[in-house]
Amino acid sequence: MSKSKIKYSSSKQFIEESRNELVLTEFEILNAEATNFPGNHYGYDDTWTLEKFKKKLKINIIRIDNLEMEFDIIGVDPAVPNALRRILLSDIPTMAFDRVFMFNNTSIIQDEVLAHRLGLIPLKADPRLFEFRREGDEEGTPEDTLEFELKVKCSWNPARTKDHTNPEDLYRDFRVLTSHMKWIPLGGQKDLLNPDAVGPVDDDILIAKMRPGHELDIKLHALKGTGRDHAKFSPVATAFYRLLPQVKLLREVEGEAAERLQKCFSPGVIDLVDGGGKKVAKVNDARYDICSRNVFRHEDLKEDTVKLTRARDHFIFYIESTGALPPEVLFVEAAKILSQKCRVFLDELKSGL
Repeated sequence: MSKSKIKYSSSKQFIEESRNELVLTEFEILNAEATNFPGNHYGYDDTWTLEKFKKKLKINIIRIDNLEMEFDIIGVDPAVPNALRRILLSDIPTMAFDRVFMFNNTSIIQDEVLAHRLGLIPLKADPRLFEFRREGDEEGTPEDTLEFELKVKCSWNPARTKDHTNPEDLYRDFRVLTSHMKWIPLGGQKDLLNPDAVGPVDDDILIAKMRPGHELDIKLHALKGTGRDHAKFSPVATAFYRLLPQVKLLREVEGEAAERLQKCFSPGVIDLVDGGGKKVAKVNDARYDICSRNVFRHEDLKEDTVKLTRARDHFIFYIESTGALPPEVLFVEAAKILSQKCRVFLDELKSGL
């Protein structure tokens, strides 16, 4: 399918499509140019105003739990979700192990490798309760530091027999897990913080494996930082968005062709319904289509059968938290930071006038 083969009932339909949709053809994407400036489309005033923005903006939550959230942002320019995505990755602070004091490490893991592994353990401490540590301060204070200790020594299991081969039966404490970490409250932290709300996100994260004679004696300082400093401070495992897919059937597809059409899309996008004793293709839910354009591989399906588009201003946003803060809180914090950045930028513009 090429640009010349797409049919429009009127010039108004063409303008509406170019303003609102990206069209996926076999070899190209149409209407990919920017449209958010006045005069780009005859008869339409696309000037940005705050009133228009507030009227069009919608946020719909699709699913949410303790770690993941999928929601729709509707009526915004791509710059807005992209700014929120970048802020989620690099500008929202979290707590992470940044100082590791090795008093004893006789395991087979080198000190620097072990320290790096410890730094990547996600912590569930609320970063909003802490301050950034001042530069040059090595000791830390209750206001900017969480202290933990990790003391584990592997030993033989006295109840073992010569027939035992499983490490579970042979050794004690041969697996070092995050559950072995112990929080050491500083100052008045014990009165201010709930012990259940401080520590690793999961207690069964494997840190190291040891054998009798191996021992770890480590003190750790968790500090507040952002993803700009190091990826370990990023509060999300992933944060991304994509445009809402739209699949339109231009004619009735039945029988074997309908079954092939269904296989061209992600599961659940196309359903086969009974159409008087024959299977007929029907669009069920285009939301989770990956837009692979496999339909264009079939000569009898790619011409005047399916039209693949994506909504310009409808973004499917996905956030997966590492566990420090719930995903809905992370999104609100990202919006606050974006607002603050805008205020700073406006102040700079005013000061330069």
